[in-house]
Amino acid sequence: MSAAAGPAERRSALRDLLAPALASLVCLAILIGLGVWQLERKAWKEALIDRIVARSRIEPPAPLPAFDRFDPARDEFMRVRATGRFLQDRETLVHGLAPGETPGRALQGYYVVTPLRLDDGRTVLVNRGFVPTELKDKGRRAAGQVEGETTVTGMLRQSEARAMFVPAPNPQTGEWFNRDIPGIAAAKGLTDVAPYLIEADATPNPGGWPKGGQLRVDLPNNHLQYAFTWFGLALCLVGVFAAFALRRLRGEAVESMPPPAGASPPRP
Repeated sequence: MSAAAGPAERRSALRDLLAPALASLVCLAILIGLGVWQLERKAWKEALIDRIVARSRIEPPAPLPAFDRFDPARDEFMRVRATGRFLQDRETLVHGLAPGETPGRALQGYYVVTPLRLDDGRTVLVNRGFVPTELKDKGRRAAGQVEGETTVTGMLRQSEARAMFVPAPNPQTGEWFNRDIPGIAAAKGLTDVAPYLIEADATPNPGGWPKGGQLRVDLPNNHLQYAFTWFGLALCLVGVFAAFALRRLRGEAVESMPPPAGASPPRP
């Protein structure tokens, strides 16, 4: 093969690499974009955690926001205080888990959601805390059935949306799996109910049950490791394509080299 064939062979090899190179560039742009997006999400999550922690530490606790002016973006997780009377006959149990005494082992049971009738006649639902399954019957925790005027301190939460794999509630049997404020209010015949719920703090209830203070504000923030994953995949893609291109170019160069002097031509 003549020496003039070398450049032609190289141009052919470069043309063969054009499609893989374009595909790799598109994938590289997507991977880098996902990594940058995760860094932006990290900054957003850190700001959100800072706002939640600041709201949850308000001293003294704020009064309840007006029912028709509640804004979850502004008011959720705000520390509040409310005074009224529990409607113990309209208690609702919501299936849930709570940390047990043994690390890593959760307790099965219920969250006790009880309406609090305010002095002006309006009602706000209160998640008073967790009870294990064996205390489902309120008669076994009679001391915690507070009567008369009482004051509750806790954090505001909006209605809990039902996730994809969470069972649907059955109001007829009292089976609830998420803290659905409108659904619970309708099932219990409540009117003029707040669009938010109070998650009671860890102030002990008489008899020890329910146990409040179950809400955690330490949201997971794994976006930095997600960003490293996407950027790492981008680097791997660059390395794989570089190795692939070098092998193709070297292969074409070897094929275009003339045979050594004295070598017999290959047999057909």
